[in-house]
Amino acid sequence: MRKRYHLVSLDITLTEIVTHHAPSLPLPASGKTGVRFAALSSWSAQDLSLGRLVEGHVDALAILAEAQAQPVKAGSSYGVWAARNGTGTTKARRNGAGWWCLSGRKPFCSGSGLIDRALVTAETEDGYRLFDIALAENVVGVGVGSWQAVGMADSVSDTLEFGGSPIPPERAIGDPGFYLDRLGFWFGAIGVAACWYGGALGLVDNLIASLPQSPPDVITAELGRAVAHVRSMRNLLDHAAAAIDSDPEGAQVRGRELALSVRYSVHHSSTQVLGHVAAAGGARPLCHDRTQAQRAADLYVYLAQHHGPLDAMELGRLALSGAR
Repeated sequence: MRKRYHLVSLDITLTEIVTHHAPSLPLPASGKTGVRFAALSSWSAQDLSLGRLVEGHVDALAILAEAQAQPVKAGSSYGVWAARNGTGTTKARRNGAGWWCLSGRKPFCSGSGLIDRALVTAETEDGYRLFDIALAENVVGVGVGSWQAVGMADSVSDTLEFGGSPIPPERAIGDPGFYLDRLGFWFGAIGVAACWYGGALGLVDNLIASLPQSPPDVITAELGRAVAHVRSMRNLLDHAAAAIDSDPEGAQVRGRELALSVRYSVHHSSTQVLGHVAAAGGARPLCHDRTQAQRAADLYVYLAQHHGPLDAMELGRLALSGAR
């Protein structure tokens, strides 16, 4: 019952953000990228599953804007579903009328049953393409037991089966390859790092609220280490936002390296925060405080999506090639 209540509460909060806050959120490279990252961090500090769902929605709006497209209906909640591995291939083919027929499966579809629409990647004869779909029309099945997570459980990231009504041509977003090749892809990747930071911030803030006024020195030291990592992440994200806004065209050229560096550093610091918070609080808050236990589990799972070794190798290659 408690779990179901929390999902209902999250859905209400998501709707509030989608309706009243997301439409005015600055786009990446708009001159206010720092405001965007700060909002994502704040929502994630409140609840990391909420932050994940909001990040998907505002990323979808940014992608549509980059493609010079509009949401099908104002106020619709969106996700971005682009996972390609593990459970088969999502495909799309044109029918005789030139409309698109979607088929196949896709894992990690966050917001399953909670959001209205999604931008979904699929393989086509023309290449890798992006489609704006309605869940009610194009999701025909949910993988039973496909989302068994404890951490990030409320993101409801099921494996879904696609089909249903053909998709009109105007709902194919951008040209083949647009999703990965567009200039804003890497700015969105930094937005995910802002959510990681928010999850770490919420974990530290909740720890501070639970500690006595004068804790033992060893606990204070662990807290201080966690706080140092949180502040370094905030400064790094502020620097990245300023770099993007001060020279959008140059940042777009260097966006890949910027995103890889920021994500690697934020991932590392968030992992350190998990350890220091556990050392400072001990087992008690993780066992007696459900909110803190959920925060820790959420952050651990969200961080696990990071392709750390691959990103590190790419950064090494860029350094060896002389890129700075």
